Amino acid sequence: MKAAAGLDAVMCALINGIQWQLRYLVCSQEELDVYLSACEPISRGLFYGVFEKPDVLQAGNFLQWQSPVKTAFPENDTARARVFLSPSGLRSPTVIFLHALMSASDIGYRRIAARLNRRGWNAVLMHLPYHYSRVPRGHFNGALALTANLPQNAETLRQAVIEVRQLMDFFRVNGCQDFGVIGTSYGGWVGALVSFLERDFRFITLLQPIADVEHAIWESPASFTIRRALLAAGIERGASRRHAHLTSPLDGRPACDGARVLIIGGEYDMIAPPSILKVLTQMWPDSRFAQVAQGHFGYAAMREALRSIEHFL
Repeated sequence: MKAAAGLDAVMCALINGIQWQLRYLVCSQEELDVYLSACEPISRGLFYGVFEKPDVLQAGNFLQWQSPVKTAFPENDTARARVFLSPSGLRSPTVIFLHALMSASDIGYRRIAARLNRRGWNAVLMHLPYHYSRVPRGHFNGALALTANLPQNAETLRQAVIEVRQLMDFFRVNGCQDFGVIGTSYGGWVGALVSFLERDFRFITLLQPIADVEHAIWESPASFTIRRALLAAGIERGASRRHAHLTSPLDGRPACDGARVLIIGGEYDMIAPPSILKVLTQMWPDSRFAQVAQGHFGYAAMREALRSIEHFL
């Protein structure tokens, strides 16, 4: 327990330190109200709608296309995914990896992908907005994905979900009929939202996903700097509830059979506490919950995820 708490404390301090350098990226009360008012009548299907088929280019081991959501950073406006193909190519069933916030290395994903390839599955690592190849010059990897600018955070989520759906469409056109998703933390949040809109999942495995947005903003130790900036701007707890129908995993249900969904929690996790993930499991009919002995950061959850998907492969 002490080791898990210590690792989480160090990582949260790092995240807060990076966010301190971005403390000027905070929305005003007026900006937030205008954005939330505009979103209130919008359905989830419209907010995350895929209205065009992009020209997907294959460049070596990467797929890339122009993101349908434009931002202030050109580097972020090209969607990109690293592809690990099985011998049968694009038509094989495909696992989509959705990485954690500020994930900086794909070494572990490459190892898992090789294991999946041997089982006849493709694997794809999405580069989520502001991460990996999409980091704007002068910024830390992933730092812009979550700031005190709440409308920008919501648009970043929208960008990520739409791009995952576009990726799935690309594979479908090329003969793929089955998908799996393994999403971790922030990537688990994205994966949860994708699951509300897509049915073709043989399994959905979410490792310590961000499930309660209000908790993530106002109680998580990783968000101290963000909530300090929000309070200074006059924004208080409860603001995100007006956007919950679009961005809260607790406010939707997976479109696929719930028995295909596994949620993994860390016993000592204070960022995505197991108490919240158990509530999420109860809200999603027939889904399952597993708990491992780690904090938010660690490897036990991924080991459990890989063990759990064996019978789906």
